[in-house]
This record gives sequence, C-alpha cells and structure tokens, in this order.
Amino acid sequence: MGRLIVIEGLDGAGKRTLAQGLTARVRERGGTVAQAAFPRYTADVHAELVAEALHGGHGDLGESVYGMAVLYALDRRGAAPGLRELLAGHDVVLLDRYVASNAAYGAARLHQGADGEFARWVRELEIERFGLPRPDLQLLLQVPAEVAAERAEHRERTETRRRDGFESDAPLQVRCGRVYAELAAANWWSPWRVVDGSRQPDHAALAAEISG
Repeated sequence: MGRLIVIEGLDGAGKRTLAQGLTARVRERGGTVAQAAFPRYTADVHAELVAEALHGGHGDLGESVYGMAVLYALDRRGAAPGLRELLAGHDVVLLDRYVASNAAYGAARLHQGADGEFARWVRELEIERFGLPRPDLQLLLQVPAEVAAERAEHRERTETRRRDGFESDAPLQVRCGRVYAELAAANWWSPWRVVDGSRQPDHAALAAEISG
C-alpha cells in the first residue's frame, strides 16, 4: 500500500502549488503519485450541493454547520473505495484537504477549538463510523490569514473563480488558522508536520519525507 499524505491549510495557502511541487519531486525519485482534492465539486452530488450552498443556494443550508459538514463527510465516504484503489497502485497519494478541513472549519464557525465538541463529532462520524483511510502524514501549510486572503483574491481575479462564503469571511479564516494549528499540535488522528507557507517550501526534502 502507498502512503496517504494530506495537505491542509487556509484557502489561498498554496496547497495546490505544494501538491504539484511534491508530485514532481517524488516522480524524480522514481516514485508513483496520484492526486485528489476535496470537495469533489464535479464528481459527487454532495459536493455539488456544498458548492451551491456556499454561493447562497438551497435556502439556509449554508448556515447549518452540521448540515454542511455532513455533506463534506458524505463526499469523502463516497470517495473512500477509490482512495483505497489509488493507495494500492501508487507509492504516494496526495490529497488537497481531507477530514481535518471539516473539523477546522466547522469548529471555527462555532467559535470552538480543536478539543471542542464539533471536532469530536467529526472524528466520530468520518473516522469511526465511515472508516475513512487514515493519513500517514498531514502537512499543515501555514500562512498568515491576510496572506492567504490576498492570494485567494488574486486567484479570483486571474482565474475568474468567484470566492465562496467561507473564503471571503476574513474573521472565519483567522479562527480556522488557529484551529488548524491546534490540530497539528495535537497530531489529530495521525502525525502532522507544519510547513511554512510564507516562503518557498523545500520540495525535495518534503518529497523524501513523504516517500518514507
């Protein structure tokens, strides 16, 4: 089985860029890599509903922290068989967001910490009940919230991708950053490593680490 590596962080932290850099480096080392990202907006109806709710659709669904979290969780539950197939066929499977995103954003919306009721509920639902594959390592790409916001705004202008309700909520992003830091410090669910996203990460060193 391959190693499951998750990249977590705020919207605009640079997760996609890091995934691309790590993929290139692992392949240079002779390894095989598969990538996936959550939510799967174009591949799962639950993720489609999430996207629509984040842009004001479906009445007050977007305001329901638990309702949105269930949709995120069901998207990952549907993806689990495919993830296991990828792990069976590749040395490394890189995920852009995973279960910790649900814990971080939901807890932040409810003004809770990583040790609060919401994060425990996410663990019970996605990890214990749904039995999702456990990461070998979770990378927290850590940047100041204002830097992430600037990058998200730039992406919106250059990629004609409208930011959703979470991405444009600056106080939420600040709180989410704090919860992410707490999750990493507690090694929530699996080992974590904090990567400084305010400067260029050492892709070669990280690739050697995630390759085992």
